[in-house]
Amino acid sequence: MSKVVTRFAPSPTGFLHIGGARTALFNWLYAKHHGGEFLLRIEDTDRKRSTDEAVAAIYSSMKWLGLDWDGDAYSQFERRDRHSEVARQLLESGNAYHCYCSPEELTEMRESARAAGSTRLYDGTWRNRDPSDAPAGIDPVIRLKAPEDGETSISDAIQSDVTVDNNQMDDMILLRADGTPTYMLAVVVDDHDMGITHVIRGDDHLTNTFRQIQIYNALGWELPIFAHMPLLHGSDGAKLSKRHGALGVEAYRDMGFLPEALNNYLLRLGWSHGDDEIISQEQAIEWFELDAIGKGASQFDLDKLSSLNSHYINQADTGRLVELILPEVAKLLDGNIAEEAETRLTRGMDSLKDRAKNIIELAENAAFYAANRPIEISPKAAKNLAQDGLEMLAKARAELAKIDAWDHDTINQIARHVAENEDVGLGKIAQPLRSALSGSHASPGIFEVMEILGKDETLARLDDALL
Repeated sequence: MSKVVTRFAPSPTGFLHIGGARTALFNWLYAKHHGGEFLLRIEDTDRKRSTDEAVAAIYSSMKWLGLDWDGDAYSQFERRDRHSEVARQLLESGNAYHCYCSPEELTEMRESARAAGSTRLYDGTWRNRDPSDAPAGIDPVIRLKAPEDGETSISDAIQSDVTVDNNQMDDMILLRADGTPTYMLAVVVDDHDMGITHVIRGDDHLTNTFRQIQIYNALGWELPIFAHMPLLHGSDGAKLSKRHGALGVEAYRDMGFLPEALNNYLLRLGWSHGDDEIISQEQAIEWFELDAIGKGASQFDLDKLSSLNSHYINQADTGRLVELILPEVAKLLDGNIAEEAETRLTRGMDSLKDRAKNIIELAENAAFYAANRPIEISPKAAKNLAQDGLEMLAKARAELAKIDAWDHDTINQIARHVAENEDVGLGKIAQPLRSALSGSHASPGIFEVMEILGKDETLARLDDALL
């Protein structure tokens, strides 16, 4: 097999949709698996809807996911002269023709065709007419002279063989009257010129593929291998939409998902390798083949993504997690961060990451370590600091101040000693300590928290609560 070349070709009319991210991932993995190239083409021919901001968002999302492309990204709009050249080449070879129909005539044709239940919305009026019949003052379009009988077939790497009768398709426009190319022509020319060997995309493009094959055939160009993936659905089986969590990739980043978790989850939507659920990037590259992509639609489930994300957070490097949460912690604390924040977060991360499903939640749980005094006490935590709680806190504070060796075991022994002397359960000591030191009713083990905060900070926070 010649060198594999795949591509991802998004339209820059908005964010990179989660379904588009999966398409990019599958193309990237297939190219990597075969030691080939993965190219990025921005399909920006729709100048009214394409924006620089959307292009930047696509680049940013792809880089965040780690889906690096080979060479510079292509702009379809910048290749418009080449598209026009090919349209005229088809005209000269007799595989295309000028059509001079007015908008009113075309509207009438479409209405008549629909009324008759026909899918051929253009009736071929100018297919065989003499150009000398052309009306004055009308700029023509260029249409493909498509085969009128026989069949067009796709030997699809996912959908298997799919065939359509040619009489169901009309002569599509290749070049508009203003000289701009249509999507159908531009895609074929770009894929050919870029040397694309495999077109891996959603099955919503299947109908387009039949038309594009006709252009390939008219030009005498070799077909790429087509592979049409079923689209993503929501957990209710309906087409994926925003109500199912179908947001842009950057939104998932901002919601605290890790790129490796999102990639792993998207990989498993429609592709499988035995019963494996946790699949590293290295394994994915080693194992990825098109024949493992299912023919049925996959359901996007935000809860499953969250569960997978918690696994990857638990496995992530401490330094990386601290770097990720510091900006979020700064926001939560309005920038009022202690000098020792990074050190405390680093020491406390092993326990913190066990409890978090995303980076935002991790930052929220960790913020008390980074806060300057006096820390904010939540209403629920404040209930532990009622009269009885404060009395226990004062007794514990007095004993803790006597400690020389400030470590988990020693702190634990002192707390238990106070509880025994007061004839109460350990929780009666631990909960007021937790509230005063973390500002919350829930935290990692409170003796670990005290060890990480250090003696001076612990006693100072207790004094704040006792005021």
